[in-house]
Order: sequence, then structure tokens, then C-alpha cells
Amino acid sequence: MTAEQLDINLLKTFSPLDGLKRDNLAALAKKVQIRELSPQQILFKEGDTEKRTIYIVSGALELLDDGNIAKVVEGGTDGARNPVSPLYPRRMTARAHDRVQYISIDSDLLDVMLTWDQTGSYEVSELQGSADKVGGDDWMTMLLQAKAFHKIPPANIQAIFMRMQQIKYKAGDVVLKQGSEGDYFYVLTRGSCLVTRETPLNKEGIKLAQLSVGDTFGEEALISDAKRNATITMTVDGSVMRLGKDDFKKLLNEPMLDWVTQAQAEEIVQQGGQWLDVRLPSEYENHHKDGALNIPLYFIRLKVNTLDRNKKYIVCCDTGRRSSAGAYILSERGYHAHVLEGGINTN
Repeated sequence: MTAEQLDINLLKTFSPLDGLKRDNLAALAKKVQIRELSPQQILFKEGDTEKRTIYIVSGALELLDDGNIAKVVEGGTDGARNPVSPLYPRRMTARAHDRVQYISIDSDLLDVMLTWDQTGSYEVSELQGSADKVGGDDWMTMLLQAKAFHKIPPANIQAIFMRMQQIKYKAGDVVLKQGSEGDYFYVLTRGSCLVTRETPLNKEGIKLAQLSVGDTFGEEALISDAKRNATITMTVDGSVMRLGKDDFKKLLNEPMLDWVTQAQAEEIVQQGGQWLDVRLPSEYENHHKDGALNIPLYFIRLKVNTLDRNKKYIVCCDTGRRSSAGAYILSERGYHAHVLEGGINTN
């Protein structure tokens, strides 16, 4: 299976892509490629649940119902203007009759883009303008593709981008200082940053993470109303977009979090979920949920890749304050995260 870049003129031949504003279509085109199937190769099977919107560019695709050909979609025809078998789970199996070229788009992303586009209030070019075109639209499209952002109402997304402010930094500048009050949520739009945390035994700071374009930071202090737990320093010249604390809580944090009761949490764990305790090791050792993993909040960015994306996590702490910050970070990165209401001290 091969892939090649496509242009917006091809996308405009498909419905409902032809209804997108030109700049938004151009942003989508950067994230979509033409892929290829060999004769008799299966594109998807009956019962598949992966949400992908598929269009046939060239060749003939057979749709099989119980092994029999029920329909053939040929590229370039009126029948190919619409998505192939758009219902989930898939009602039929799709198999290439000959050499087939197609495009595949994340259905949730497309749905969000169509919704935002049809609010009629802004275009990607306008958002780029608000960021002085620093970093292009890569950071924005990264946010658009984050599964967690699909939980946020389109009007909120629009307000988030419009209320963000751009700040430029030089290499060596400190963006956040450990111990300071939390006031903004940040998205890195150009350059890179180093995240360090000072400890009693290491005043120079332990390296926690390296941030690149599209990465976000500053959430923990805003959600938990605590002081900054790390220092973030620019390693090269760059820029960020920042969102004020009140706007962050109202527009981003509240829609993102999924709170559960003790009973709901226990049911999720019984069905294969996992307790994730974000308190300090000393707190964890004193008292914790049976079978709980312990990843302190200040280490969660460093350890996030060790977690299973297919598992549901119940994030917990003593009150729910730190766990809500941890759950936000996990959700933002595409993990299934729930927050235990009230924390373990009240359950």
C-alpha cells in the first residue's frame, strides 16, 4: 500500500468536502494522502468499527454482502462522490477489484471540521493570522486531531483560538518558573522547551520532558489551583500561544473531564479498567486502592507513554484536585481517563 500527497482540487470532488471553505480544505489536504490497494486486497471487513471516512479516487472497489458482490464503487463516477459504506459497524466488506486509489480521513476529525466550518465565524487562515503565522497551522491541526478535543463544543474551540495570545521567547528564556502561581495554559507553536523540576537533592533540576511544536503545558496548576510544579525553559528561539486561567477552565477543562462515582469506578475496574494514583509515593504507600498504579502528577508527562491506550484509567488522589489535572493530561493525549469524584478520602 503506497501513499502520496494530494491537492484540494481532488478533495473538492467529494461530498461533503466540497462544502468546506478553501483554507480549511487546504488544512485538511495537508493531513490526507492518496493510498493504494492491490487487486483483491481488503480495505475493511463487515463489522469493523474504526471510524474512517473513505473516498475512492480511481479503480473499482467491490462491496461484499455475505461473500457476494452487492455493489461496485468506481473512481471518478457519481457514486464515488460520497463516502464508501459510511455506517458503523461496517455493513459490508470492501475489496479491491483492480488497482484502487483511495483517501481515508478520521471521521471524528472530519465531523469536527465540518461543524466548525459551518459556524461561519472563522477560517484557518484567520486563526493563523491571529498567531502572526508563526509556526504555521501545525500546532492547530495537532490540536484538531487530538481525540480529546472532539469532546469540546465547536463554539468553545472557536472562542479558545480567538482568545489566545501570542508570546515570543528567546533561547534560554524561562516560560514558567517552578513555585509560581498558575495563570495561563500554553501551546508551543514554534521552537522547543525543556521541562525540569527542582528537588531538595537536585537544585539544578531533573529533566522531565522535552516539548515540541503542538505540545501543551501549564494545565496542572490551573486545574488544581496549585503552584507550578516544574520550570519550562526555551531551548531555542520560539513562541507560544497562551490562554488565561478562567477561559481555560470554562472552555477547555470542564468539557474534557469525565467524573465518575465510586460505584461507577469499581464497575470500570471490574471490566478491565485500572486505578491510577497520582499522589506522592509516600501518600500511596500509606493508603491506596487495591491494584492501583502510582505515577505522581509531576511525573505523568514523562511516564505517559508507558500506559496502555486501550485501557480505561480511573485517576485518583485524596480529594480529586490532583487527579483531575492528571486525567486532563491523559485525555488530551488520547487516553481513556476518568476522575474519581471526591477522591479516595471520601469514598
